[in-house]
Amino acid sequence: MFIKVHSAALLGVDAIPISVEITIGRGSKFFLVGLPDNAVKESAQRIFSVFQNTGYHWPGQRITINLAPADIRKEGAAYDLPMAIGILAAAGQISGTELEETMIMGELSLDGSLQPIKGVLPMAIQAKKMGLKKFIVPDENAREASVIDGLEIYGAKNFEEVCDFLRYGTGLNRVYESADEIFKEPEAEGPDFAEVKGQYNIKRALEIAAAGGHNVLLIGPPGAGKTMLAKRMPSILPPLSLEEALETTKIHSVAGKMGRKKNLITRRPFRAPHHSVSDVALVGGGSYPQPGEISLAHNGVLFLDELPEFKRQVLEVMRQPMEDRVVTISRAKFTVDYPAGFMLVASMNPCPCGYYNHPEKPCSCDRGQVDRYLNRISGPLLDRIDLHVEVTPVAFDTLNSKGEEEKSSQIRERVSMAREVQKNRFQEDGIFANAQMQPRLIRNHCKLDQNSQEMLKQAMERLGLSARAYDRIKKVGRTIADLEGSPEIKAEHIAEAIQYRTLDKANWQLA
Repeated sequence: MFIKVHSAALLGVDAIPISVEITIGRGSKFFLVGLPDNAVKESAQRIFSVFQNTGYHWPGQRITINLAPADIRKEGAAYDLPMAIGILAAAGQISGTELEETMIMGELSLDGSLQPIKGVLPMAIQAKKMGLKKFIVPDENAREASVIDGLEIYGAKNFEEVCDFLRYGTGLNRVYESADEIFKEPEAEGPDFAEVKGQYNIKRALEIAAAGGHNVLLIGPPGAGKTMLAKRMPSILPPLSLEEALETTKIHSVAGKMGRKKNLITRRPFRAPHHSVSDVALVGGGSYPQPGEISLAHNGVLFLDELPEFKRQVLEVMRQPMEDRVVTISRAKFTVDYPAGFMLVASMNPCPCGYYNHPEKPCSCDRGQVDRYLNRISGPLLDRIDLHVEVTPVAFDTLNSKGEEEKSSQIRERVSMAREVQKNRFQEDGIFANAQMQPRLIRNHCKLDQNSQEMLKQAMERLGLSARAYDRIKKVGRTIADLEGSPEIKAEHIAEAIQYRTLDKANWQLA
């Protein structure tokens, strides 16, 4: 007897349909074909043990299972459940009628309980595209899949519940979740800018960065508040849209970072890898490619603390993703793309001891040590960071003041208004923030008057800035104008944008 069970495989952050085809005939051997990896090949032993422990019978006949299409490598134990159900249906122990409109995925334990799997959300999206009506998944993955409208999601705790559901239509309850209702739930309170005393110029720079989606580098001595400020960056970014939330959740789902019984990521991600991270862990890849930290920070913030302590190779592999907003990982037989639309916030000390140019504490480093320390960050990478901001220590009187600081929600309102202006400006260009403008759009939307052009020319010559830095100053000027509601970029906007490049490496070396 021939039975086909619908399942799916992950390719990048998307799922592709996989048919689990089972035939039972004369003989006594078991064959599993269709390019399975070792975890899939081991499924026969798990399924056999589950049958023994749940009262079902392993057919004493020749069983052939094909995972089609056969030229795509199948990975992981998520095919245990569809193969087990297919064997029972082919042997006539359960009905196969419901299988025509149902996708099934799940990993089996030897006692029949179901373990959570990766990538359930993209699989649910694929099931809907295929026109299927039902999707059976492990109970801990059900909420994640249920945010897809038009697809019935059933969460199962064990193998017997799935069998009873297919035999009698009982045993499983449908899981309902509404993405719209999830977005209406109040956000949990997180770090707030109101907790930061003083640092008004730094808060202003971070507000500009958030408004335009610009990368920012904070340079200052230990204890000046660089990390504290960076951790509050997501609190002033505009809320995630439903489309962004689904895209972000897909990435975390594929990487297995969703956690148990979690449905949808509604807060912008904040990723802060340690400086010992490898290039593969940061960008993504591996024998079986997985998203890296820059993809997990998609639609959010990637924070690199102590930037010069990262390996130079690790930092250099970020250059292309920062420009293209996508990571392409190529292997001999396939290529996958992972989104990488992150906002980089980095911090560093000005020298090895941390006190170069400090107003009170003396620096113990000589000029050569300072230069070697700064040279750990390449010029091309530094060029890709729009704002370079010097963070100075907060005075005691400011720390001890009783006055209230501006809340993140107030800053977010201004940022959201500026982002809305940009959204309307770029609605036909496929981008949503000033930082993403290409040369053609810069020419169209960043026109300067004579005074602004002369000011920018002098800054280029004095600071030794590159052509890329020239474009980035204009982009930042455009964002400052948007925050003020000005349709034109004025000289004062360019002047403020220029001062965020004064910590460029060339300037430090000439100091």
